Amino acid sequence: MAIRYGVIGTGALGGFYGGMLVRAGQEVHFLFRSDYEHVRENGLQVDSVLGDFHLPKVKAYSDVAQMPVCDVILVCMKTTGNHLLPGMIRPLLHSKTVIILIQNGLGLEKDLADQLPGVSIAGGLAFICSNKVSAGHIHHLDYGKLTIGSYNVSDVNILKTVVADFQAARVPAELSENLQFSRWQKLVWNIPFNGMTVVMNTTTDRLMANEHTRQLAKEMMLEVIHGANQCGYALSESFALKMIDMTLQMTPYAPSMKLDYDYHRPMEIEYIYSKPVQNAGAAGFVMHKVAMLEKQLQFIQANQ
Repeated sequence: MAIRYGVIGTGALGGFYGGMLVRAGQEVHFLFRSDYEHVRENGLQVDSVLGDFHLPKVKAYSDVAQMPVCDVILVCMKTTGNHLLPGMIRPLLHSKTVIILIQNGLGLEKDLADQLPGVSIAGGLAFICSNKVSAGHIHHLDYGKLTIGSYNVSDVNILKTVVADFQAARVPAELSENLQFSRWQKLVWNIPFNGMTVVMNTTTDRLMANEHTRQLAKEMMLEVIHGANQCGYALSESFALKMIDMTLQMTPYAPSMKLDYDYHRPMEIEYIYSKPVQNAGAAGFVMHKVAMLEKQLQFIQANQ
């Protein structure tokens, strides 16, 4: 079954994942903001560890009203703009459209489902180091695995087809049997490294090179794991060691929150920090270190 894809948010994630699908022959329609004119004229450039490529002709739009309805909508924009999502998505829907939120954090799908009742929603977890370096120019530094899981999709065959399309496009992709488990799993890395790189004004490699910050990152990972366990998701403590080892081998990297801070953009505090802290607290576990980092980030954001 051929799928017509729509991409909302053609930055570091949307540009890479959508670009890989286009290169593999899929029909993809991209929504742009500031890069629209540049991409219409010059195309999309992706520099990747999997091989650089240029797409000279891209189905680019600056207005969702001009886009066709889509079978699958990949939402790759920052969660700080999620209050705009319902209005952006409605023109693209048909009766069987599936929305996949390739975003960081917890509680995203529920919030969107409350605003778009009856719409099929899934979540996507991107394990990737990728940045937008200039207009229409994406730099994919490392990794790239995409995990997709259903939130309320009744027929998961469409998600299986999406996974197969990504695999055919050379993107490591898999289907999650438990989306919320996968989201907590991703938070084990996201919570310490997004926030710590901001608060300490540094990068992942420098955090790992220092024994004190490496230990702090590990302690925070374990706190997230204990929070997940209290919420009913059986995450092993050994997963923290796996994430530490992965980060030690990772290309030096400034996570998305650090780039948002550097460029004076709103940071994704609510879904990456506030929601997990609230969920764990409601289940009877207080994530002290995570809550402290959350408050530090809120202070920094308020004084940017």
